[in-house]
Amino acid sequence: MNAKAEDHGEVTIAFRGVEYCVPTRVNAPILSQIDLEIAAGETVVLLGRSGSGKTTLLKLVNRLLRPTAGKILLKGKEVDALDPIRLRRGIGYVIQEGGLFPHYSVAENVGLVPGLEGWEAGRIAARVEEMMRLVGLEPGEFGRRKPRELSGGQRQRVGVARALAADPPILLMDEPFGALDPVTRAELQREFANLAKRLGKTIVFVTHDLREAMKLGSRIVLLAAGEIVADARLQDFLKTDHPEVRAFAASFEMENGARA
Repeated sequence: MNAKAEDHGEVTIAFRGVEYCVPTRVNAPILSQIDLEIAAGETVVLLGRSGSGKTTLLKLVNRLLRPTAGKILLKGKEVDALDPIRLRRGIGYVIQEGGLFPHYSVAENVGLVPGLEGWEAGRIAARVEEMMRLVGLEPGEFGRRKPRELSGGQRQRVGVARALAADPPILLMDEPFGALDPVTRAELQREFANLAKRLGKTIVFVTHDLREAMKLGSRIVLLAAGEIVADARLQDFLKTDHPEVRAFAASFEMENGARA
């Protein structure tokens, strides 16, 4: 089943008949006939088991991968027609462990994209301080540290600050909290949910954890074997009649029961 988004307003990201196959492989495609729309200001969670295609779908947005068939549109413009450098600088991207440059300080990591965009030094410094405070890091205490001097949770905060520094309209997040301990992960999930509401960005968030999806998303898109099998608002997702939804719902209920 390929789902169509409800009418939530201006469409920011659209997938039209998208397929993706690894060039060196001849077996089934990783993604098949993906039709999906993501509206401005939505936080859409791509949920699925390992190997379902969710990270592949995310990487098509900023052209880290290119589709075998179909097209991806950003605000009506085909991604393949855009300059890849300009495209990526206009999209925030957060991965596990933050993907920070180890030889840069925290402040240098956060100010990287504004610097590449030619911002003047005073503006960059002010933006770095603003973004660090936004994610709960005091600039005077953490700005000069190197990533190796930070905890895992602090590195993820820096990764989010760097992704937001140039004020991109779109934020892509690939299981950013997956490697953290449960307590730190829960703290960052709460803080990120509040941040998403305040900033109003269009966010695509990848996870295999239904609990995380329910906390962070305004809408859940479930992938299985490279296809969209469910697409629903939070209040409707668990009611969707599909075996893969039922499997995730059962694991969610078992986890809740174990914690009760």
